[in-house]
Amino acid sequence: MGRQTYYFTSESVSEGHPDKVSDRISDEIVDLYFRKSIAAGMSPWDVRVAAETLTTTNKVVIAGETRGKDVSKDEVEAVARAAIKDIGYEQSGFHHAHADVQVLLHAQSVDIAAGVDEGTGTHKEEGAGDQGIMFGYASTEVEGALMPAPIYYSHKILERLAEVRHSGAAKGLEPDAKSQVSVRYENGKPVGASAIVLSTQHADGLSPADISDIVKPYIEEVIPDGWITDETIWHINPTGNFVIGGPDGDAGLTGRKIIVDTYGGMAPHGGGAFSGKDPTKVDRSAAYASRYLAKNIVAAGLAPWCNIQLSYAIGVAEPTSLYIDMGEENASLAAKLETVLPKLMSLTPRGIRSHLNLNQPIYARTAAYGHFGRTPDADGGFSWEKTDLADKIKAAL
Repeated sequence: MGRQTYYFTSESVSEGHPDKVSDRISDEIVDLYFRKSIAAGMSPWDVRVAAETLTTTNKVVIAGETRGKDVSKDEVEAVARAAIKDIGYEQSGFHHAHADVQVLLHAQSVDIAAGVDEGTGTHKEEGAGDQGIMFGYASTEVEGALMPAPIYYSHKILERLAEVRHSGAAKGLEPDAKSQVSVRYENGKPVGASAIVLSTQHADGLSPADISDIVKPYIEEVIPDGWITDETIWHINPTGNFVIGGPDGDAGLTGRKIIVDTYGGMAPHGGGAFSGKDPTKVDRSAAYASRYLAKNIVAAGLAPWCNIQLSYAIGVAEPTSLYIDMGEENASLAAKLETVLPKLMSLTPRGIRSHLNLNQPIYARTAAYGHFGRTPDADGGFSWEKTDLADKIKAAL
């Protein structure tokens, strides 16, 4: 951004938001296919999943295409119900045990498979699962996470409230919630929260004042010291009652919260959703790769922020373009990095999956609270958040 003093706002939604319930179910199906295929001795490189989920009042509809170890409709239904239960839905309008679950998955199109599988398409190396553009971004606004502050703290509010809801420390909170944080920037740096918005589903009988008393202490825990002042504007359940929520209050669909999933609007988004897709789909894997590279560039101290774009053609292995932006003052360095990075990491679909070890059941955990700015897990989850390439980038330069 050119201005140095401004306000910027991002929002997040909880794991119980209807769109996030749909994302979670779709990603549970990706994990299910990886688990079953690996356990059966099949190559995880051959797993293909594109699962879309619709949720509404006591109804779940799952559709899409798959390939891998045979998975029954009962198994898909079981992981869907388990996800709904884990989120916490035991309401009359949406209940893990009583919802009707319809499974409409079918085999992957042979035409798509021919474009993606190694040795079968026009280009004999494993190709991208679709055409598209993907972006990755990182900045020094939040130390360690290297994320924009508004989206990072919007996620943290809901993540903390989910923790105390599950533990029972906060009574009366229900799964569906949304947050929004407006951050004041001075000299290009985030310095305070000008407004905080939270709408959370709750038990019948609680007033907005009751909800405010419950949630404010937890919100204050996750916002940096000094950011909340007497001038901070609060809106807690501004419409009043929020008893009917989740898929019973509004239908949910996979892939409808793509800005929440990424950078809260602070950086571009290519348009493709992540959840429900195996990593042959570059919508997901190349977005992870571009975030990984951008984060390592910033972690290396080369720039305070970095934005990367990758693009692909279906069935073609190598990206059709790589663009790096770190501001006009770093234009020559960005141009050099565009030649250096492909030598440090293959940006083909197979190269990305190999480098980030993406052929694993690690996707359900990404469905809520953002795919970026997370802590890498010991089992390979959030591998794209590692900064293990920073020293190699500096050495290559």
